[in-house]
Amino acid sequence: MENLFRLVDYEDMFSKRCIWVNGPVIVGAGPSGLATAACLKQQGVPFMVLERAECIASLWQKRAYDRLKLHLPKQFCQLPNLPFPKDFPEYPTKKHFIDYLESYAQKFEINPRFNECVQCARYDETSGLWRVKTVATCGAAKSEFEYICRWLVVATGENAECVIPEIEGLGEFKGDVIHACEYKSGESFKGKKVVVVGCGNSGMELSLDLCNHNASPSMVVRSSVHVLPREVFGKSTFELAVLMLQWVPLWLVDKILLVLAWLVLGNMERFGLKRPSEGPLLLKNTKGKTPVLDIGTLEKIRSGDIKVVPEIKRFTNGCVEFVNGEKQDVDAVVLATGYRSNVPSWLQEGEFFSKNGFPKSPFPNGWKGNGGLYAVGFTRRGLSGASSDAMKIAQDIGQVWKQETRQKKQRTNACHRRCISQF
Repeated sequence: MENLFRLVDYEDMFSKRCIWVNGPVIVGAGPSGLATAACLKQQGVPFMVLERAECIASLWQKRAYDRLKLHLPKQFCQLPNLPFPKDFPEYPTKKHFIDYLESYAQKFEINPRFNECVQCARYDETSGLWRVKTVATCGAAKSEFEYICRWLVVATGENAECVIPEIEGLGEFKGDVIHACEYKSGESFKGKKVVVVGCGNSGMELSLDLCNHNASPSMVVRSSVHVLPREVFGKSTFELAVLMLQWVPLWLVDKILLVLAWLVLGNMERFGLKRPSEGPLLLKNTKGKTPVLDIGTLEKIRSGDIKVVPEIKRFTNGCVEFVNGEKQDVDAVVLATGYRSNVPSWLQEGEFFSKNGFPKSPFPNGWKGNGGLYAVGFTRRGLSGASSDAMKIAQDIGQVWKQETRQKKQRTNACHRRCISQF
């Protein structure tokens, strides 16, 4: 009898349900998914947003460090149809941006289904519909759902999963090892020797934060990197580049930016920071590698408060050995090694998306696939790129939706079909 009760409890806990969505399914409730949903709302198209976390913008709310600010001026980071409040600073903080996204979702009445993780999504050639299977969690209970829809919008973004490098001995290292997504503040590292693996914007900022909290950071620079001042003569470097690109070819803008960087920041190669042979904008466009915008880290590198070290060869007990043979005692390791797309793990499709989880077609053509498949937030052009894709997707779906709606109104004989559930 006890086993019977256990069986009943288990079967009740794991139920299944099929749902017809009268519009697109959007996977992901980050800025990209919210922007798409808001644009669809403006077009009068219903939608369903699925989110594996229990909140919107989980990357910002759960995996961002406390001192994080937008790297670009706010006018380049706002989502469609809602500017930032005028009283927000030029570079909004983490809290500012989360508040903005919360108000954005409220304004456009976007209500995602939270705690619902997509297991797989595939296109049914026979019916011409997408079948999206999820597992929803509510405490200890789990439920399986299958959503049927005509359009699928992939909005899980470029930063869905952490990248953990394979370094000899890292698994046996006795000190603290965390990824940047777990880092909140340097307060807990006070007085410790910390190795930061990675020299992108996150690696640079975390090293600065550690230094400001009286830790002793060493930043691992494994490859060449472009470092630009965030502002030049009081004007945003990014804004200056955008203005120049309207009149000057990209290669020349790159040359000008490098000259300005040298004037403002000086020669950084003597500190162990070598520049790539390609210019910063060319490298961004061709390989998606974002230049670092300096907010004070270089000053700490010059003073010696932040050490620049080469690639790690191995970890042994509490010691790290670098490829140049030098060794250093270390108390903790922070992996600022970035993120990657998780699309290949759940989307059963091979024409539009490549194996690395990004659309095969380069910007600006990577937003639309075949069979009602769309992608938003994969341009490697930040929030402005996501906003551009969101507007294109909504317009594309909206045209079909409005045309079919007009046709239905003109019909005299309506054909009704019963569904298990509809949104």
